[in-house]
Amino acid sequence: MIWYNSVPHPKLVEYKKDQNWVVKSGDYLVFPGGGTQFKDGVTNYIESIEKTFPEIDWGKHIRVILDVGCGVASFGGYLLDKNVITVSLAPKDEHEAQIQFALERGIPATLSVIGTQKLAFPDNAYDMIHCARCRVHWDGDGGKPLMELNRILRPGGFFVWSATPVYRDDERDKKVWKAMVALTEAICWKVVKKTFFDSAGVGLVIYQKPVSSSCYENRRENNPPLCDQNNRSNSSWYASLDSCLVPLPTSSSGNTYEWPAPWPQRLNNKPERLSQKTDNEDIFDEDTKHWAALVSDVYLGGLSINWSSVRNVMDMNAGYGGCDVVEVVVEMDRIVRPGGYVLVQDTMPMLNKLSSILQSLHWSVNLQQEQFLVAKKGFWRPHDKVRK
Repeated sequence: MIWYNSVPHPKLVEYKKDQNWVVKSGDYLVFPGGGTQFKDGVTNYIESIEKTFPEIDWGKHIRVILDVGCGVASFGGYLLDKNVITVSLAPKDEHEAQIQFALERGIPATLSVIGTQKLAFPDNAYDMIHCARCRVHWDGDGGKPLMELNRILRPGGFFVWSATPVYRDDERDKKVWKAMVALTEAICWKVVKKTFFDSAGVGLVIYQKPVSSSCYENRRENNPPLCDQNNRSNSSWYASLDSCLVPLPTSSSGNTYEWPAPWPQRLNNKPERLSQKTDNEDIFDEDTKHWAALVSDVYLGGLSINWSSVRNVMDMNAGYGGCDVVEVVVEMDRIVRPGGYVLVQDTMPMLNKLSSILQSLHWSVNLQQEQFLVAKKGFWRPHDKVRK
């Protein structure tokens, strides 16, 4: 339940009223957990996926998910009860930016499309990717959209596709399904489950990405080809979509990639990829100890922040942005909600500069321990003046 005036976009209420996405109730918007593919409710849908394929084991084996075409992000929202972190991905469409609903509800979300450029995520990052009628043509442009999912999906990870081509037999859906079969076989994804939920009238297929590059090398046709790692930039910022398959990582012993430890042990376990570079292992240990102490000793108890009022946090690093500090502050002012905080650890000259800019925007500012700035945004906005 959120305040309607915080996200005053009623179009979805009417357009999706038969699917129970969102309902207006007095001064509030309420999210019952419905959706195009969640006819029995999203909770039942989530539990049915695990029941039909227990290896998923929400919250332990599957910890980090990308939900493509998230709608109002009920899938990711209800997975929080399962101890799963879902990044909900949505484009800006005729229903306004639906991630506004997600962020207001306290669900991680970002605005993006799978078009011509890579998503801003590293290789092999997600345990699972989910799409429920997300309206992405996966086989378009030579299959580049699906290869982008393959790039960011962890080896051995799953793609859950809940869409009409999985279970309908009309000509259009059969054509899409045939193209999907050819593409997934070409990138060595295997179908581990294809099912139909009778009560909801919804079907889905679960694909699994391979754990080694051996399948790529044994294909009859080298299409799509393997990427040349020597000429491939390991960057996902402002980079074009790959038209090749990224070779899969191996362990330090040369064996196939191993799935990380179950949650919560995964939090303190070094990623396998770090073991290939001893310097990185040291950095991981030092960084873990540093932040464990800083959060427990300073952030939670020593900075006068009401953490019970904080649900969404953006952890940012503007050190390499190259922007003028005024522009950075203006952008923070834009995206922080009234009553929200900015917490910065930096040198005193930088904190003093930030302090003066934030105070000019009527933020309350505290400098503590000569290294921390805690600023709280108010409700002030400059008045428009009519110029004659």
